[in-house]
Amino acid sequence: MTTTDLLAITPLIILSAASVVLLLVTAFYRNHKVIAVLALMGIALAFASLPMVSSEVSLPFTVTQLIILDGYALLYMGLLFAVSFVVILIAHGYLEKRQGNHEEFYILVLLATLGCAVLVASSHFASLFLGLEILSVSLYVLIAYLYTDERSIEAGLKYLVLAAVSSAFLLFGMALVYAELGTMEFTQMASHANAGNHSMLLLAGMGLMVVGIGFKLAVVPFHLWTPDVYEGAPAPVTAFVATASKGAVVALLMRYFATADSYAHSSLFQVFTVIAIASMFAGNLMALLQNNVKRILAYSSIAHLGYVLVAFIAFRADEMMAVTAVTFYLVAYSVTTLGAFGIITVLSPGDREADAIDDYRGLAWHRPWLAGIFTAVLLSLAGIPLTAGFVGKFYVVAAGVGSALWLLLVLLVVNSTIGLYYYLRIVVAMYRTPEDKAGEAATGLTAAESPTTPASLPLIGGVVLAGLTLLIVWLGVYPATLMRVIKVAVDTLV
Repeated sequence: MTTTDLLAITPLIILSAASVVLLLVTAFYRNHKVIAVLALMGIALAFASLPMVSSEVSLPFTVTQLIILDGYALLYMGLLFAVSFVVILIAHGYLEKRQGNHEEFYILVLLATLGCAVLVASSHFASLFLGLEILSVSLYVLIAYLYTDERSIEAGLKYLVLAAVSSAFLLFGMALVYAELGTMEFTQMASHANAGNHSMLLLAGMGLMVVGIGFKLAVVPFHLWTPDVYEGAPAPVTAFVATASKGAVVALLMRYFATADSYAHSSLFQVFTVIAIASMFAGNLMALLQNNVKRILAYSSIAHLGYVLVAFIAFRADEMMAVTAVTFYLVAYSVTTLGAFGIITVLSPGDREADAIDDYRGLAWHRPWLAGIFTAVLLSLAGIPLTAGFVGKFYVVAAGVGSALWLLLVLLVVNSTIGLYYYLRIVVAMYRTPEDKAGEAATGLTAAESPTTPASLPLIGGVVLAGLTLLIVWLGVYPATLMRVIKVAVDTLV
């Protein structure tokens, strides 16, 4: 490798080095606050290196056959690093309330972020699988990190088994594609697609890959692990899974289809159409039946991935609009979801999580500013105007209109209406009067034991939540700045 190669992958090197440094420091000196600060410094340095790579390296730049650095990869790396930074900030106060050693948590978050970064820059099946496994192995431990909690252990085991199964499907699919095309490079696959290679072996391989990726995205019918994992995992970990993990896989999927010209296979997009419809309906209808906020957000995430697939399906007609819409939606969804799980994180006491709807009954009377933030977050998830979620859905609809996906658009509107109901259930609970005793009867907690009673909240958590709320409103009122950045970055892909 040349000096330029090393310069191009500086963000990946920094994350790797930071993980090793944290591991060594933890081995000799355990201090929760010191390790958290070092982890934040590592991610901040990786983020700060992105402009340097953009200015010092002629993009797009290929490092061996495995990694490609372009504006698209750097944009998603920036998003992933920002998400990880926020997750660490909210996780510190959350872990402080719990007994045990917590230094390893930050090492695992850095490694999971490294896996995500490798995914978004992958241009080869080998780097794809390497990044996916770095991410998955880290998540196995993070999800089960609260090993004294049976739900956390159960969630970790479920994710371990299903992630292993999905990796098997993905590997077998890669093997079939390689057997047919004789290459594992995305760009080399494009020439075969242009040559009209539509053999059954190739389609079978790509179908198996869709199954493997479907598990990672938790779209129907590969979604069964999602509510249990969201409920059992620590709230900051759930935030990471819902944003960084899924965002990286969506970014990889778009790169693969754009670079390998896989959109030439119309049958695959018919499969994605069925998955999108099923995900929207299953996610929203199942969320109606839940009384646990984390499970509601889990089923909501399934529906949101269905919305994302609507824009992805528009890829065949207008690549630029489709990728732009998906990217903006992922940014808006990441900011909003971090806010939702951030609220759960700061309100959770040391022995349980504030994940029941009744835990939020009367929140507006006890902590009005938190209720206001949570209301803004839920309205954004529902796609109400003047929020980031509304603008995200607007661009998804615009991409669908440009491709004449009328059926999918009608179903998207119908499902958005359904979703509004279960989001408003939480909002109504927050603004119920504090004298209402129904919550105590449902949870077995007295008012003094409820996580919504007045108490000191972590200062950092409050600042992070306020910043996320401002972002939600800013992106909903003035999205032009972010759209310009996205269009410049996406132009290098399509």
